[in-house]
Amino acid sequence: MGLFCNWMKYNFITIEGNIGAGKTTLAHILSKHYKARLILEEFADNPFLPRFYENPEQYAFPLELFFMAERYKQLKELLHTKDMFQSVTISDYLFTKCLLFAKVNLPDEEFRLYQKLFDIINPQIVQPDLLIYLHTPVNRLQENIRKRNRSYEQDIPNDYLFSLQETYTQYIKQHNIKTLFVDASNADFIGNDAHIKTITDALEKDYETGQYYITLP
Repeated sequence: MGLFCNWMKYNFITIEGNIGAGKTTLAHILSKHYKARLILEEFADNPFLPRFYENPEQYAFPLELFFMAERYKQLKELLHTKDMFQSVTISDYLFTKCLLFAKVNLPDEEFRLYQKLFDIINPQIVQPDLLIYLHTPVNRLQENIRKRNRSYEQDIPNDYLFSLQETYTQYIKQHNIKTLFVDASNADFIGNDAHIKTITDALEKDYETGQYYITLP
């Protein structure tokens, strides 16, 4: 592919999608392709995550607070540290993910408090130049979740995944974010080079603010 920095149009790309959509897999592949700096969510460090899946009502608020604090710390440090050898950064999460998951997981009063904290922190975070959203049907998400075999994820209900899906798509449409909306129903980013080429070809184009729908071959 040659040197990426002469033609890559976007300095900060974020990949988002539901649980099990393939965000991290695609982020790894694109970061190698573009020799980009990679920011991955450190979900395994959250001690409340397994407890949340066992008892959502009790652990949702500390879970979301911990995630927000860790994402803020990670993004603030990495995005404000200039790297002369890597002008492109790719992340597998959007900071606004904090608010979207909190909206689904928290009761109204707790969500209002959480939103106040989020609104204080969010302006300090650099926003991506482009969002890649992987839209994946819930049955495929469940299949991917089973394959990666994290014990605490194995009983995630379909309704929960549907709620997250709806929250993501509403947010993207309402806020008119510059988004590549990828139909990832049959995505195979590891085994199918044509799927990656479709994404990299799309990244060579200029986009106005709005959603652009990408279908994988």
